[in-house]
Amino acid sequence: MSETSETFDVDLFVIGGGSGGVRAARIAAGYGARVTLAEEYRVGGTCVIRGCVPKKLMVYAGRFRDEFEDAAGFGWSVETPRFDWSVLKRRRDAEIARLEGVYDANLTRAGVAVVPQRAVIEDPHTIRLVGTDERVRARVILIAVGGHPVKEPVIPGAELAITSNGVFELESLPERILVVGGGYIAVEFAGVFAGLGSRTTLLHRGERLLRGFDDEIRDALGEAYAERMDLRLGRTVQSLERSEGAIRAVLDDGDSLLVDQVLVATGRRPNVDGLGLERVGIETDGAGAIPVDAYSRTAVPSIYAVGDVTNRANLTPIAIREGHAFADTVFGARPACVDHRLIPTAVFSTPEIGVVGHNEDVARRLCGAIDVYKASFRPMKAALSGRDERILMKVLVERATDKVVGVHIFGHDAGEIIQAVGIAVTMGATKADFDRTIAVHPTASEELVTLRVPAVTKHSIAAG
Repeated sequence: MSETSETFDVDLFVIGGGSGGVRAARIAAGYGARVTLAEEYRVGGTCVIRGCVPKKLMVYAGRFRDEFEDAAGFGWSVETPRFDWSVLKRRRDAEIARLEGVYDANLTRAGVAVVPQRAVIEDPHTIRLVGTDERVRARVILIAVGGHPVKEPVIPGAELAITSNGVFELESLPERILVVGGGYIAVEFAGVFAGLGSRTTLLHRGERLLRGFDDEIRDALGEAYAERMDLRLGRTVQSLERSEGAIRAVLDDGDSLLVDQVLVATGRRPNVDGLGLERVGIETDGAGAIPVDAYSRTAVPSIYAVGDVTNRANLTPIAIREGHAFADTVFGARPACVDHRLIPTAVFSTPEIGVVGHNEDVARRLCGAIDVYKASFRPMKAALSGRDERILMKVLVERATDKVVGVHIFGHDAGEIIQAVGIAVTMGATKADFDRTIAVHPTASEELVTLRVPAVTKHSIAAG
């Protein structure tokens, strides 16, 4: 019997119930496909269960400390606040359970069969359910298993540390915590713990946090974090050991720290171990990711992959967009691929960061001559609160076309602002478009449409 006439149990089998897999399953089912989705842990994936959503709830909790302090400048008398970790944990976990139920209900409503088991690939059209040893034949297989945090590089005593997953299992707020790493996760959780009252040390081997972001934004974050916590750059941890009922972290400079908890947030790797890729001839790349084409197809025509397991752009909205595009292409007869070149994103540090487009170095390399418009100022709220903080905004413009090729914001609500700005930049807005936009006053974001004179930089001086 030929493959085209073979009878399959389902049209689509999705391995992984995270953001990308759930979206793909629902959209494919909407096109009339028979869909089964297997998830061995909890439906919702990293973002909903132990990532973006619970983390953002904790970010909100950590920021109340600033709000209580600022209130006095506006005439409010606030009694000494007291934080209760158990209340936050209980309410956060309840909200995550509610969201998990919503995801389950949406899949069921769409007609997707959900199997709470681990699934592995047997051949290009066969999946084995590990719990029951049942085989399912599928016309198309979608791998959407995401990634997992790793403790790299491996050091003596690494087992004493937790990863970001472990943060959500902590039963109490650590009095002293060491956070190791310089990316999104490390920066965000360091801000959370400092805000909640932990004596926080953030240690990173590089000289700046957030590699790949604009250098001025990175510097601004470093300055702000140095005020909020013990920030140690250009340092590494050599070993961890039990000491005096705590954990001693020995650093490369000979110094040591005594803390109650160590969070290692130095990277993530795709969840490909034991998936069965070798059985069908799919080879992963140097990062352990599954290579795919623009339409998310692997080297095996019947097998596709989306989300973090492909290591293209490891962000929840990208996984969702990739899953949707896959379903449109394969089951909706509407070929679609995702443009990964222009991605608005936010870092929920405190203060916050919002970015769309190129950083200044990349813009100069790709666009040649650019104009840099920027503003650094105290937010209006600080006039009465007395808080020593600043907002930084940068708009990068390609001189030859007047096109805005990058916007970088450091400050309160940067994530909310950049979403709206991302629409304009995605549409190809020019600086003239920004200039003719009426400002909303008084707001911080009005600076984006009132910047008139390019900043004088070392690059512009050299060009002159």
